[in-house]
Amino acid sequence: MLIAGFPAGAWGTNCYLVAPAAGEECVIIDPGHQAAQGVEEAVAKHRLKPVAVVLTHGHIDHVASVVPVCGAHDVPAWIHPSDRFMMSDPEKAFGRSIGMPLMGELTVGEPDDVKELADGAELRLAGLELTVAHAPGHTKGSVTFRMPEQADVPSVFFSGDLLFAGSIGRTDLPGGDHAEILESLARVVLPLDDSTVVLSGHGPQTSIGRERATNPYLREVAAGLGDGAQRPAPRRGM
Repeated sequence: MLIAGFPAGAWGTNCYLVAPAAGEECVIIDPGHQAAQGVEEAVAKHRLKPVAVVLTHGHIDHVASVVPVCGAHDVPAWIHPSDRFMMSDPEKAFGRSIGMPLMGELTVGEPDDVKELADGAELRLAGLELTVAHAPGHTKGSVTFRMPEQADVPSVFFSGDLLFAGSIGRTDLPGGDHAEILESLARVVLPLDDSTVVLSGHGPQTSIGRERATNPYLREVAAGLGDGAQRPAPRRGM
């Protein structure tokens, strides 16, 4: 399996291109702010043919390059219906303007072909199997994508902004809900095998086992404590 990932834009959002191998079809996950050039470089380097864009949620740092990337390769974008509005009106995700200089750099809107994700859906794209789990809390339409274990390759979990190495996504923006993100961690993350590789929306790669042992939020959920008194602030991305 080939996974080519890179951080892009002002928020260092991780964009991933996933394919069975070099020279084959691929899926692009979260082409965010200023990600289009990185996508094209990875496509050329690995001789890939994109067939779809899939989105973990609708925040602009994860979707800002969807229109140019989908347009360049004539592919659809998949997003949960609860976050679809953010592609056309990203300012609603913040309850205020995020600033004209930034907005002036972006091509806001939907690509020509948008498909909606559902909890539990099994996407079969580019020879890959992606299991969708609705995981609200960071946004109402946040989802994760899990790829099954294959031969000697462990399961891979694209967590978006649900789970980071040592932290979780922020819940202080419109649509965020701290109790809801804890419920999503309990329902979606805790059942995964410790060997599962976690590729998140921001920051480095980790594993479920490492996060189960060290992440204060996941430990809190596993212990059933609900609302621990001492823990670091969630990662302040977007």
